[in-house]
Amino acid sequence: MDRFLEMQTFVGVVDAGSFVKAADTLNLSKAAVSRYVVDLETRLGVRLLHRTTRRLSLTEEGQVFHARSKALLTGLEEAEAEITSRSDLVSGLLRLSVPVTFGVLHLAPLWGLFKAQHPKLRLDITLSDRVVDLVEDGYDLAVRIGRLESSTLVSRQLSSTRLVLCASPAYLAAHGTPTHPAELAGHAVIAYSYWSGRDEWSFDGPQGELRVSTQPCIRTNSGDTCRAAALAHQGVILQPAFLVGPDLAAGTLVELMPQYRAGELGIYAVYPTRQHLSAKVRRLIDFLVVQLAGRGPTW
Repeated sequence: MDRFLEMQTFVGVVDAGSFVKAADTLNLSKAAVSRYVVDLETRLGVRLLHRTTRRLSLTEEGQVFHARSKALLTGLEEAEAEITSRSDLVSGLLRLSVPVTFGVLHLAPLWGLFKAQHPKLRLDITLSDRVVDLVEDGYDLAVRIGRLESSTLVSRQLSSTRLVLCASPAYLAAHGTPTHPAELAGHAVIAYSYWSGRDEWSFDGPQGELRVSTQPCIRTNSGDTCRAAALAHQGVILQPAFLVGPDLAAGTLVELMPQYRAGELGIYAVYPTRQHLSAKVRRLIDFLVVQLAGRGPTW
């Protein structure tokens, strides 16, 4: 058992890039992590890691041992996942990264239901609009909204949401209602920092695609802040329907130029690999598909 813990700890340190991060991931003290690695090096009679105050690096022997250990641990996880997948019970830690607003409005109400279905699972949910590195940061799965760029990651679409151009009735009464996207150049615009086009907004209208340049009076990396500014009559926003849908229904925001479509964004579950997909991640993806599928038209 100690040999297994030594191997698991060594791989954890290498993958995490530090003893402190590995201790958090493995739920061990830093002293225990250090002891396991030292005991492993002593038993093997070789140095596996170069340690400095700034970083860790593998020796030549460490590279070989890490590759072999990783393969053995992966094989063990696959064997356990295969057996567990035949049972209704899944267990262990599931680390997730989800967007802030979507996570609060639409995912937060689901976690209790998922946990009730799988009581032995432990959920670690981080809300962030930053695009995390799943492998480097140690996440099992991320929910992402947008047009996915090609990568080595695997994705499954859960739903979609349309982008809505809108403003408050009071703002429109004071500044006029635009009838063509080109008129946005003369309006106060509240911009979302993470849009790939930044200040250039794209629309698909009766005459085809057109792009317009905007001059934001407010720029923010928070969709909630964009919405709040629009509700305070500060300007025009382009935000997903899952965020502004209730405001449109209540009349506190008004959709502009519906004949010019700003497009749809996919809502995806993203995970590192299909080959070694664990039962707990598979269960979560299937759960989210069921819960979110069909909501797209209302978003």
